[in-house]
Amino acid sequence: MHRRQRTIRTSKSCKGVGLHTGVDSIITFHPAPENYGVRFVRSDIKDSPEIKADIDHVVDISRGTTIEQNDVRIHTVEHALAAVNGLRIDNVMIELNNKETPVMDGSAKDFVDALLDAGIKKQEAKRKVLKITRAVNYTDYYRDIDIHVIPSDNFRVTFLVEYPLPALGTQYEAIYNMEEDFAFEVAPARTFCFLSEIEMLKEQGLIKGGALDNALVIIDKKIDEIEINRLRDLFGIEEAIAKGSNGLLNGKILRFKNEPVRHKTLDLIGDMALLGVPIIGHITAARAGHASNVEFVKKLKKVYAKELEELALEYKVDDTKEQDSVFYLEDVNQINRFCEFLKTSETDKENRKDFVSFVNAYDKRRNKDFTKTFPEFVHLLKWKPNE
Repeated sequence: MHRRQRTIRTSKSCKGVGLHTGVDSIITFHPAPENYGVRFVRSDIKDSPEIKADIDHVVDISRGTTIEQNDVRIHTVEHALAAVNGLRIDNVMIELNNKETPVMDGSAKDFVDALLDAGIKKQEAKRKVLKITRAVNYTDYYRDIDIHVIPSDNFRVTFLVEYPLPALGTQYEAIYNMEEDFAFEVAPARTFCFLSEIEMLKEQGLIKGGALDNALVIIDKKIDEIEINRLRDLFGIEEAIAKGSNGLLNGKILRFKNEPVRHKTLDLIGDMALLGVPIIGHITAARAGHASNVEFVKKLKKVYAKELEELALEYKVDDTKEQDSVFYLEDVNQINRFCEFLKTSETDKENRKDFVSFVNAYDKRRNKDFTKTFPEFVHLLKWKPNE
């Protein structure tokens, strides 16, 4: 039985700092029409150019996944994509007012909370999925990395990591019911790095927004007071830094005993969204990271090229009916302003009159049917045509 496509009911935002670029950033998840897929929009750039979440748009995997289209780039997309993919949302516009998504607390929890708060909206169109019917294997013998996918009746992920450190060791995670487990078992897992990597990452121009409240720092070398003070100077940290007895800087408490491997699972789920369609299959990964995730998705796309092409044709968006991203974003933001007015002043006749006028003029202005393009807003406002 085919499930229907899903979007969100209303727009929700998160505000923070970019992990690697250090820029202040606001990310807003917007509802999107059927067959729209997942696309980013840079509203800080003239004409609000869009970047489709696509494996062919990956241009950098330096401690994160960066995508670019028509010379417009967005850094560190994997956590936002993981939130969307993990919740099995098919159509969403992700607006950014800067070049990197906010890191928040280093996990996807805030993004998931925002999406769930926005509400999941079922759409009429059948969901497009790639059903895995034959295994695909990716191996990097030099780095001892393996990623495989085999047929399954659901989207499942099994992940293994191995580190020669007491704080990590060998860790394992298995997610067998993505829709039920992702929000609670995977999304809260925070990003991590090793103490020995910090200075190198800083010199590479990365982790400009890195702080002890948005990443786990695993102690993998001897550290003394001189080293601690140097770290404070390097990151401009005023508060005290301590060597945790649990092997983590400042003795941060893990949200899960195996939090690092859960975050690796999170990253993989995010990178898998770059295939462009969700899969039904069981992925097993060992010691994988962004670089291998991207190579695996490229191989999967190549092996299933025929099936993906057929899906693209079956669910092809009519260019004469497709909502242009610039206009769509303008309209969504305008409607959100009406929503705020109407929620705070339900009896304000002038605001409701303005909204009805906006809707009545929509068909002529955009040559679209408002109630079909934005059904989630009609439902939210409890407004019906010809009322």
